[in-house]
Amino acid sequence: MTETILTNAILVLRDRLLAGTVVLRGANIVGVQAGRSAAPGAIDLDGDYLMPGVVDVHTDNLERQVLPRLNARWPSRSAMLAHDAQCAAAGVTTVLDALCLGDLGFDKDRMQTFRDGVVDLDALAGTGLLKSEHFLHLRCEMPAADVMEMVDPVADHPRVRMVSLMDHSPGVGQYANLDRYRAMRRKDGASEDYIERRIRELTEQRERLRTPNRRALLARVAGLDVTLASHDDRTVEEIEENLADGIRISEFPVSMEAAQAARVRGMQVIAGAPNIVRGGSHSGNVNAAELVRAGAVDAFASDYVPASLVEAAFICAETTAITLPEAVAMLTDNPAQMARLPDRGRIEAGLRGDLVRVRVHEGMPVVRQVWRTGERVA
Repeated sequence: MTETILTNAILVLRDRLLAGTVVLRGANIVGVQAGRSAAPGAIDLDGDYLMPGVVDVHTDNLERQVLPRLNARWPSRSAMLAHDAQCAAAGVTTVLDALCLGDLGFDKDRMQTFRDGVVDLDALAGTGLLKSEHFLHLRCEMPAADVMEMVDPVADHPRVRMVSLMDHSPGVGQYANLDRYRAMRRKDGASEDYIERRIRELTEQRERLRTPNRRALLARVAGLDVTLASHDDRTVEEIEENLADGIRISEFPVSMEAAQAARVRGMQVIAGAPNIVRGGSHSGNVNAAELVRAGAVDAFASDYVPASLVEAAFICAETTAITLPEAVAMLTDNPAQMARLPDRGRIEAGLRGDLVRVRVHEGMPVVRQVWRTGERVA
């Protein structure tokens, strides 16, 4: 069995930093020691940080590889491999590919990405070609007429780890500001008449379908080994409804009020790492750094930029009151627990050898090497 010794590193442990050494044997960590190793063949990490492999519970990055430009759809298998390589290079060793189920009329390409993504993952998972380990996060659009017919065949898929309940109707959640919603649709090329007609249609459709679809989805996944999350919560009332339905994670709350209400009620909160790196939300919602300062974040997800995760952790450690181990846990241990993957997320003997070497260069953390199950993948 192959043994790998990584030494002269600053180990980012769950509760502290430790100048030390990690010993890997086969797929697992077998030793964590203070100080340098004098063993022949030990790999000197030159004082760089060594942290657990990142667990990304929500990334839309596959969609960006499938559609790199408007009307330029890329072959799906090639896109999946490119997406996987980008995740590994960013230190993400466990990926929950967030695929949309349910069409509200503006994002039909996403439905094809979902169908192809499941097929491609099934085809590639056992080949050894994927650098990261991939699971499925089903993003279910509650007001969509076709959501349940898309959910039903895949709900029992063994790689489904998370299901989130979304509502991207105009006038609620992320799109509560209708002027911003209209501007976004204009940018997509829609005419004014079409936008106004679709707002009216989608508002009526939401009133008619959201509740029955929500009940059907909750019934369909009841008893499955999956984590349920809400999405883009804005109000205390939305948090209360989610809690009553057994949902314990609020993903990307768009207001401080919703995030704090979730935490007070014992729910966990996922925030977007790009929000941290950019210094604010790209869609005008709550600043994630303010959520961190308020103690209202448990985990980060990459949303649309895998490389944002490691950078966000180091930014938080520099600019908020949390320590680097606490910040790193928000993209390793905490999301691993959310996804019910207790064999990873920490540098501890007995856990998987998923590790990331990071050097801070002129204030920016740079991923230099990545190991998954003890093997170098980037």
